[in-house]
Amino acid sequence: MSERAIRIGGFSGYLGDRFTGVAEVLAGDPVDVLIGDYLAEITLAALSVRYRRDPARGYVEHFLDQLRPHLGVLAERGAKVVTNAGGFHPAGLAAALREVIATDGADLRVAHVAGDDVLDRLPELQRAGHRLEHLDTGRDLAGWAAAPMAANAYLGGWGIAEALAAGADVVVCGRVTDASLTAGPAAWWHGWGREDWDELAGAVLAGHVIECGAHATGGNFSGFTRIPGMAVPGFPIAEVAADGSSTITKHARDGGAVTTDTVTAQLVYEIQGPTYLNPDVTTHLDAVALTPDGPDRVRVTGATGSPPPPTTKVAVFGGIGYQVVNTAFVTGLDVAAKVELLRTQLARDLPEGITELDVTPLGTPAADPATQWAATVPVRVMATAAEREPLERFDAAARLGSLYLQGLPGFFHDGAAGLTSTPRPRIDHWPALLPMSEVPHRVRFADGSEVDVKPPVRTEAAGAQPVHPEPAAPELGETRSAPLGTLAHARSGDKGGNSNVGVWVAEERAWPWLRDTLSTAALRELLPECAGLDVVRHEFPELRAVHFVLRGLLGTGGSSNLRVDQVGKAVGEYLRAKHVLIPVELLPDGGGNHVAD
Repeated sequence: MSERAIRIGGFSGYLGDRFTGVAEVLAGDPVDVLIGDYLAEITLAALSVRYRRDPARGYVEHFLDQLRPHLGVLAERGAKVVTNAGGFHPAGLAAALREVIATDGADLRVAHVAGDDVLDRLPELQRAGHRLEHLDTGRDLAGWAAAPMAANAYLGGWGIAEALAAGADVVVCGRVTDASLTAGPAAWWHGWGREDWDELAGAVLAGHVIECGAHATGGNFSGFTRIPGMAVPGFPIAEVAADGSSTITKHARDGGAVTTDTVTAQLVYEIQGPTYLNPDVTTHLDAVALTPDGPDRVRVTGATGSPPPPTTKVAVFGGIGYQVVNTAFVTGLDVAAKVELLRTQLARDLPEGITELDVTPLGTPAADPATQWAATVPVRVMATAAEREPLERFDAAARLGSLYLQGLPGFFHDGAAGLTSTPRPRIDHWPALLPMSEVPHRVRFADGSEVDVKPPVRTEAAGAQPVHPEPAAPELGETRSAPLGTLAHARSGDKGGNSNVGVWVAEERAWPWLRDTLSTAALRELLPECAGLDVVRHEFPELRAVHFVLRGLLGTGGSSNLRVDQVGKAVGEYLRAKHVLIPVELLPDGGGNHVAD
């Protein structure tokens, strides 16, 4: 047990993040543990296809290349590494890592966490009465049209803590919760017990803030124009204290910034409301407060914890067919008519078996364009089918290529990128729940020994999210119509088929206006795409934030819906561009500048 705060530094926020992350963290300020997160839901879908083809390749291979040049430094410093790069085959990654370590002669011990993969047990679980109902629709998994190709339960952080306590230097995980990469090391470092709810909740919150890498230092932040060094924003560090409170900071040598706004942006990202469920603890965010603590340092306090629910989430993936995607362009006048002609020509004599043909224009040409590109609108063309063969007969590339002399005026495609008709698998996501007692959670070591991680002794059924009353119509006084983003920041993301968007203001004096302006009815007016959706609204007064869950906006999930913005990353920026009535007294410089920029 250590009284000193543990310093946990992230080096990856998703599969595709900067390859240099490990090198950057080791060259920066000292950390006790390096964490690498790779497994977004849409990433799991893509990785499941590769794993299905070759089970030996179910892990993130380039993690080995990232780590290998630094094995000696890690051993010398005694720094630990915890990652979910194990994907669908953590045992395979652990074995490959041991081979690399042995070849390089480093003194590092590797353990891996197992038990999340429940694919082969699905029939047995269903026979035992576990229906694995879809979290959003309530439908039984047995009625799913797709054949499951991957099924992984979300594990907590106690396996990681056990591995570190047993002397592991590198802990390889599969599908643990993203926050567990931080909560597990914090619990090990501070010697917390399984029922230290408030401490665990604080660590889960710290893990949520740093799990997406540069998201906490200015990346994907609506106020990016005021963040220094945005070309390469650095990776964040969480200093987690013995009481679970934390300070979020970054490496002093790197770009980006840590402010209350950059931390708020990540805090309201991809949550379902003030109650944040985790296999180890239920974290309550209602009273979370952020306090500046010097340059690039923000204190995070106020998280409270209670026993976790008796169930944990299971992500099931299955193939539902194939798709092809191409991009064409229309220019100048009559864009709507040009797109409609393109849609009509592509839809003519569609082969039997094509299930959907989506033709979506992406933008509006300038009224008096200064350049040709200001007059140009991309058009995304996507076709889907249950089997490859109809798409091969459809031959989207040939169809598009045949329209140059017989279609809309000014038609062209990106000649450098070309056109393609190669069908790609289309993967659907099925989120469900399983009792944690049905999910084995084990730590395995190089000598073949293992430790069983028991499920929580105490659990509490997850209740409904807190309900916040709809605000009364605001009393605004003198107003001006301006973009919401003139005063407000926003960040949006995905959870299965739901998109979430958090909107907040930097100044306390603007909070009553934001709270009263962003009612559920107002959001539906601002975002017509949500007209027929179930919209859930929450308030975070300490953060001056309003948060919405837009249920079903992303279909059944980012890996299978037909939206161009597949996982809802731009919904927040779309909302900020919408005009609302803003009191003149709140407007900067008479409304000419954006406070949130």
